[in-house]
Amino acid sequence: MLFYTVMKPLVQVALRVFFRQLEVRNPKRLQVPGPLLIVGNHPNTLMDPLVVAVNRRDPIAFLAKSTFFQNPILKAIMESGNSIPIYRRQDVETGAEKLTPEQLAAQNEAIFGRCYDYFDRRGTIMIFPEGTSVQERRLRPLKTGAARIALGAEARRNFQMGLQILPLGINYFDPQRFRSDAFLNPGPTIRVADYADLYRQDPEAAADALTEEIRQRLEVRLVITRDAAEDELSQQVERTFGSHLNPDDDPTTLYDNFQLSRTVQQGILYFEQHAPARLAEVREQLSAYLSELRQLGLTDEALESGRQRPGTRLSRAAKATLRLVLGFPVYLYGAINNYLPYKLPSMVARRATKDAEFVAPIMLVTGMLTFSLAYVLQTMLVHHFTQDWRWTTLYALSLAPTGFYALSYWNNLETRVHRLRALRLFRREPARTAGLLRQRGHILQLLGEARAAYLAARTAQRA
Repeated sequence: MLFYTVMKPLVQVALRVFFRQLEVRNPKRLQVPGPLLIVGNHPNTLMDPLVVAVNRRDPIAFLAKSTFFQNPILKAIMESGNSIPIYRRQDVETGAEKLTPEQLAAQNEAIFGRCYDYFDRRGTIMIFPEGTSVQERRLRPLKTGAARIALGAEARRNFQMGLQILPLGINYFDPQRFRSDAFLNPGPTIRVADYADLYRQDPEAAADALTEEIRQRLEVRLVITRDAAEDELSQQVERTFGSHLNPDDDPTTLYDNFQLSRTVQQGILYFEQHAPARLAEVREQLSAYLSELRQLGLTDEALESGRQRPGTRLSRAAKATLRLVLGFPVYLYGAINNYLPYKLPSMVARRATKDAEFVAPIMLVTGMLTFSLAYVLQTMLVHHFTQDWRWTTLYALSLAPTGFYALSYWNNLETRVHRLRALRLFRREPARTAGLLRQRGHILQLLGEARAAYLAARTAQRA
């Protein structure tokens, strides 16, 4: 329980820094009292349990694959985080800890017993029934282990325990990038006792039926694409023209972004069946447009800003330039003091793993260490030279705010550079710019028509 007594507050701060927004939809659902089994998708390895644990008041025990417990250091970390090993056939047949089928069954039977005892104490357990973590917008086939644990625990108490299952969709909008967004989408709970009659007749059928209900509950709380090509198209549409497709988007919530992502994906499926030629045209036009923007070092937002009236353009450019000039000293101060601890986590993560789903948790843990050590050492160094605690305290308090300012300044500077490139293109190559704008307008027209056709078809289906 070391995680909950010592580490949880630190991880809460680290996650608030790592993610630009970490939003929980219907947060009361995540506080349902135990006994409770939380089941979620698993796109981001160790990051997934962390984002759930810091958002639930009661402690959670996590079922994790046994390979995490083979390294002594990692084992100590996992056990301090209240994790329970689960033994999978593929791990014990190929890993360092080889077990016979009988030993494997006995190990997992003992683990099931630990879970039953935990539920008896009205505890909360989380399991990822996909059985593996892959950083894709998918929901892989679910194993029946979660359902079998829940049904076994209730059966032991004649289905009078009151155990509930909470389906939890975990959505990352750009999981490998610092200051991206994460959206937790818990659903209504499932009463395990509702499966009592079926379980008494056929335990296997009950486990299959409960697993299927979990799958259905998870699917509606996730953005799911079928393959890389579909995922690429949907993300191109969302990131480039999302504000045009969803003009009423509320920037204070991620739910609108989630709804847009699901609508785009469902629209792709609809046009693939009913108007494949229209879908192919959108894909072709969008790919060509984005390719040309990349060649020119532009963004769609910068190109659109270049269409404003010269007077408006000049006024905005003057204000932006003034802010950049006045803010440069603060940016430089923040960048110098934060550059090394900021860069090291990504460098370590890229060298430590080639698996995309491990990058974010490694960056998080490394960042906690680098920033903590850097801030302490830099503060000690300042005190050594000044011998004045007032200046030392002011310096220490300035580190984090100026670091965030430096990151924001850099992002604004990149935006300004893209806009200057767009203005230069407008002046030097008006014919090429006009062609790009026509291409952009044509894509927006295609997307607008597709959106109207899709919404009309969906309305007709509901009627």
